[in-house]
Amino acid sequence: MINTIKEESLNLADGILCLDFTNTVGWHASSKPVERLNTYTDLLNWSLEKGLISDQEADYLRQQASLHSDQAQAVLEHAIELREAIYHIFLANINNMTAQATDLDVLNYWLQVGVLHLKINSAEKGFAWNWSEDESSLDQMLWWAALSAGRLLASENLARVGECADERGCGWLFYDTSRNHSRRWCDMNDCGNRAKSHRHYEKVQDLKLEKTA
Repeated sequence: MINTIKEESLNLADGILCLDFTNTVGWHASSKPVERLNTYTDLLNWSLEKGLISDQEADYLRQQASLHSDQAQAVLEHAIELREAIYHIFLANINNMTAQATDLDVLNYWLQVGVLHLKINSAEKGFAWNWSEDESSLDQMLWWAALSAGRLLASENLARVGECADERGCGWLFYDTSRNHSRRWCDMNDCGNRAKSHRHYEKVQDLKLEKTA
């Protein structure tokens, strides 16, 4: 089975695949993160949502996972390990720190696995990167995530990756498309609005203290 690598899934935009992958945990930087990939089916549904596989491919992989539950569980564990490695590599860069060698080892392993399945095929106009893989490969979405992370880490746009500034530990990673790199929040209607309300509350309290002083 040949799957054309969809450039829109890897493009440097707000919905970059590898960043979406790291955000499959809620409150990632808090003491109580909320895991959203609890089963292989969750991983499969995420892959389907991101356009990495078709409905037909998802049905086939779901059947394979049912027949090989131990393998599917192992892929889920590898997925979480890869996700956390990617997350911590980007966090290290955001905080001007050196990425841990163990995290880079995990990412490089999956990059190497993915490269084994990369091919160049003729396209309508010129040539295009393609995957060439056995459709029963339960871990194929990890190749996508690793390739996306590698491309972004090695690009001149790496500095545009930021972390939500919410002090409670949102931990959401985003790609800042603003002209002056001023984005601070995962979403202004979420953490941004909450921070704005908190600042307003503190301002009101300060005014009350001034009046009673």
